[in-house]
Amino acid sequence: MDFSAVQQDALIELINIGFGRAGAALSKLTGHRVQLAVPSITMCPIDEMADRLRLLLENEVATVHQIFSGPVDGDALLVLDRNSAAILKELLTSEPPLPLEIDRSAREVITEIGNILLNACLGTFGNILKVKVSFSVPHLTLDTLESVVGSITVDRQGLRYALIVHSHFYLRNSSLTGYLVIVLGVGSIEMLIRALERWEAEQH
Repeated sequence: MDFSAVQQDALIELINIGFGRAGAALSKLTGHRVQLAVPSITMCPIDEMADRLRLLLENEVATVHQIFSGPVDGDALLVLDRNSAAILKELLTSEPPLPLEIDRSAREVITEIGNILLNACLGTFGNILKVKVSFSVPHLTLDTLESVVGSITVDRQGLRYALIVHSHFYLRNSSLTGYLVIVLGVGSIEMLIRALERWEAEQH
């Protein structure tokens, strides 16, 4: 299952809207100008998800995970390598560089960043789908990429595809890369595709 070029353009536009809202919220929260950009989106079967992300990330990752439910349901994750997570926390708080181990303060900051980002993007999806989306409490995990992916495939057997958004954080003259991963079942993806087509048609 793939998006057409038109559907992918519409999806990128929508996620950019969500990222714009998230960036504004993070800027207000931190007092620093924060911009988020979406350079690319790919979709793959969930059993290919680890291989795709392994090409982009170190094995040790920091992941903010939320389950969302409603007419469209699935899992949403913000995935950062540990170094990027530590630097992002330092940039957002102006605190001194962290030691290798991510401390409690870093955990709270990264969890809040993930919460804002995931809610902004999924809220945008909910708006165009015209459905209410509910969210679980965000959960931060520091683990290997394989363990993170394995927990999703084991816990949520109905999920079939992963939408991987390759994004950049721009703040205080620095740029960091992160990945937003949205895991959906076939029915939810089909609903999303139909909604993208309707939304795209309404823009013209």
